[in-house]
Amino acid sequence: MTTYIFVLLGIIIILLIAVLMRRPTVDISSLREDNARLRERLAERLGMLSQNAVELKNISADIANFKNILMGNKQARGTFGERQLADLVADIMPPETYSFQTVLDTGVRPDCIIRLPYPPGDMVIDSKFPLESYTRMTAANDDGARKQFELDVRKHIDAIADKYIIPGKTAESAMMFIASESIFETLHREFPGAVDYAARRKVFIVSPSTLWATLNTVRAVLADIKIKRVAAKIKRELDLLLTDLARLNERANKVQQHFSLATTDIEQLQTSIGKITPRAEKLRDMDWGDGE
Repeated sequence: MTTYIFVLLGIIIILLIAVLMRRPTVDISSLREDNARLRERLAERLGMLSQNAVELKNISADIANFKNILMGNKQARGTFGERQLADLVADIMPPETYSFQTVLDTGVRPDCIIRLPYPPGDMVIDSKFPLESYTRMTAANDDGARKQFELDVRKHIDAIADKYIIPGKTAESAMMFIASESIFETLHREFPGAVDYAARRKVFIVSPSTLWATLNTVRAVLADIKIKRVAAKIKRELDLLLTDLARLNERANKVQQHFSLATTDIEQLQTSIGKITPRAEKLRDMDWGDGE
């Protein structure tokens, strides 16, 4: 039995040696080259990731700085709102239908005026908004801050209505532009009383999207008015042309009458000549003798 086991182990060892002898040899240099290329690719990927991380950090810093500017600098916020408003208006409206920072007769300088025929008249768009109060409200998240924010919004609505709705000078309404869609949505969702108050003061609250739709409607109305004006002008010119044609026809009839009278006179002259000529010929042909 022991001999059988030794023989079996010997056969197994021989088979293992044969298998090992038949395995392909490993190319050490090839493995080194593959490892080197792999390390290069890994280093390249790590470099790209590092660069992207730096760029992302810079973008985050820029966003933070931009937010700090808007939240901490009232003039910068105003400029941002004015720029967004100016871009929207300039992209949609014809140049002759709007103006920026134009002083009204009352001495106030609105951000934008949309030139409309009277009525309704020029409409003012104000791009300012009590963003500081909104920021304090979102940070505090209490009833006191909410009440103060709504009060500030109502004060701003009053300022727009009092300064920019001028009877006989501007339209009977004005627009308050909010440069943020989220603030616009929050105002309508959580402060419907302020929105209703703006409607009663005839101050329409608009966001970039609603202002875009409003300005496109205004542009279509202005185009229709222009077409009607041109059509009215053409009609006036046609009326004048018809009047001139009637006058010309009257004068032509008078000339024709004169020609008819002249023709009759000529015919009568020819008749008289026709009567006189034979008589003159008879007188000429008579034998007058020599008078002796």
